This record gives sequence, C-alpha cells and structure tokens, in this order.
Amino acid sequence: MTSNSADATPMETLLGLLDLSAADGAKTGEDIFVGLGQEGSSRARLFGGQVLAQSVIAAGRTVDPERPIHSMHGYFLRPGDAGAPITFGVERLRDGRSFSARRVHAYQDGTPILSMIASFQTPDVGLEHQAQMPEGVPGPDDVPTAADILGGIDHPVAREWAYGRPFDVRHVGESIYLSVDGERVAHQAVWVKTLTAMPDDPAVHCAALAYVSDYTLLEPSLRRHGVNWITPGLSIASLDHAMWWHRPVRVDEWLLYVAVSPSASGARGLNMGRFFSRDGVLVASTAQEGMIRLPAGTVGVS
Repeated sequence: MTSNSADATPMETLLGLLDLSAADGAKTGEDIFVGLGQEGSSRARLFGGQVLAQSVIAAGRTVDPERPIHSMHGYFLRPGDAGAPITFGVERLRDGRSFSARRVHAYQDGTPILSMIASFQTPDVGLEHQAQMPEGVPGPDDVPTAADILGGIDHPVAREWAYGRPFDVRHVGESIYLSVDGERVAHQAVWVKTLTAMPDDPAVHCAALAYVSDYTLLEPSLRRHGVNWITPGLSIASLDHAMWWHRPVRVDEWLLYVAVSPSASGARGLNMGRFFSRDGVLVASTAQEGMIRLPAGTVGVS
C-alpha cells in the first residue's frame, strides 16, 4: 500500500488510495482489504467518492480481471474519518457463467460507513444504443479551471479544490463554488479528467471514475435554488450512490459529466448524471440522492 504523505502530488495520493493491501479474513469468511484515509486533507470528513472507488477496487480484487464491473449500488451509512484507515470486507455472493456479484462493507474502527453491492460481467454482445451527448457544449479548453476561479482565495478548502484534487474540473458556464449567477436551472455540465496519465489497468480507470463522479453530482439540486457551496448554514451529505459502466473508459482523457436533478423534497435532492467521452460515447451513468439542509428561511421553495 503506497504511502499517503503530505509531500505526495494529488495524482500520487489518488493512486495510493486505490492501492489496497490484503489482510487476513479467516475469522469472518470474507476477503479483507485495507485502504488509506486521506491525511492532510482540508476536510475532517472522508470524501464519499474515495470510499466508493476503494470499494470498487476491493470488490474487483475478488473477480477475474476479464470480468469488469458494470454496476454498483451503495449506501453511505456514517461519515468517515479522513485521517483513519478503512477496512473493506468483501463477500462473494455469486459467480455465474457470465455475472459475478459482490457485497462490500467499508469499516472504520469496526463500524460500517458504507455498504455496497457490485456486479461484474464477462464482455458480451447484444442490443446497442445510447443517449446523445448535448450539442454546442464549449470544449474544455474554452471554460475556466477550478484554479482560475479559486486560486486567489487564501482558504484551505479553496486551495484544495483549486490545486489539491487529482482531477481537473471545469464547469461549463458558471460554477457554484462562490455564487449562483444566471438562470437557476436543475442541470449542468462539467468537463473532468485526471491531471496526468493513469496506469492502463481498466479496473483503476473504473474506480477513478467512481471517485470523480461524487465531486459535483449534487450541484444541480443546489443550482436550481440558488444555493452555492459557501451558503451559510448549508449541511449536505451523500446518502446513496449508484453507477453503471456502459463502455470502456479512460479517466485521463476529457469526459463531459452532464447532470440533472429531477426532484428535491424532504431535505433530499435526487441527481442523475451521464459521462460522455469527448467524441460523444456514453461511457457511464450515475444517480445519487443527497441530504440538503439549510437554516429556516434561507431559501424559498421553488
């Protein structure tokens, strides 16, 4: 397991997080793996996308590499501690002729923080169609980076978002880091890719896509109501996360992440996303419901 030191680059940190070590699972009958937290992060709470990505890696370690992941469904049970290691227990639910299913529990201090089921499939052929990539979207070279927007702000969270992430994240149109300008709509698009090249292992690319999928997925719910990330009293947390990998993907090439929020109610917002390659291939889809709480009277219901 690679060290997660304060001197590591964001990309070295990401690869270290995905480099799980095996442990003895004889007492539980599970396959056990241990992963790093993220020491030195500006956040005390563990980033949900990290636990998703590590769980994808843990499950995949128990499946034939020729049988890639095609879906996962997870529930965030408790906030995780960013500074503590994580233990992953993998139960082998099924190995069929074409599909394998795995259940993963992520633990800290013996307490589950995530429960996930993932499915893997031997590549096959069949019906083919896909949703179309939106037309007329500016390319990644024509929209600002997070560093362009936040780089001049002397705050630990702003510095991490600008320079500490392993992904280059570029909003098409206005971001909602500091304000919500323009029309309040329940949709958005974001260009993403890793800062540097990744290893060729397809499983690592699938896991890294799960990691980045959690960055901005709840933003359409916030954007619709004019809520930005620094809104006083905002309390937000991912409740669950589902993901489907449709086609091979490389996260070190530009991907357009298009997201929409069809509903918000009961202090929860539902958001759905699609990842397109730069040439318009739909490579993955996501869905997430998040808890979104604001002080009474902060925003009106609209």
